[in-house]
Amino acid sequence: MEELISQARNGDPDAFTALMESQMQNMYKAARSVLCNDEDIADAISDTILVCWEKLSQLKEARYFRTWMTRILLNKCNDILRKRKQMVWMDEIPETPDVDDGFENSEWKEALNSLAENFRLVVMLYYIEGFKTSEISQILDIPEGTVRSRLARGREQLAGLLQLKVVN
Repeated sequence: MEELISQARNGDPDAFTALMESQMQNMYKAARSVLCNDEDIADAISDTILVCWEKLSQLKEARYFRTWMTRILLNKCNDILRKRKQMVWMDEIPETPDVDDGFENSEWKEALNSLAENFRLVVMLYYIEGFKTSEISQILDIPEGTVRSRLARGREQLAGLLQLKVVN
């Protein structure tokens, strides 16, 4: 991946395209944990790709590319959420129902979605995306201790939610 980053920094659009394609699934999962709408997810991903292309020269170390890209993506997701809060919704009926086939385990998805935003994001970045707590700290711009405590509380809530499902 570092070779692709180096080539992309030198202005090679094919290398940049390959780099972004290699990260597409990771970007989708991260955006999906924040946004529920596929159109918003696509907007966040496309905005992230554009920013990455424009600012790739500002990346200090190639090994932190994924962390850097994920932070940009989460900022774009938060921008979309802020814009959505400012909008006044008219009564709309969706043309097609919003069906998600992305997660095979619906109980896991339901439990994850029932977590508070700050816990869900940390749990998703740690377990689904595979980031270390130090990397999550950088992505979210919060202390590493906060990441660890949110991760612990998120685990507790998930365990409680999943245990209730088993009992019922």
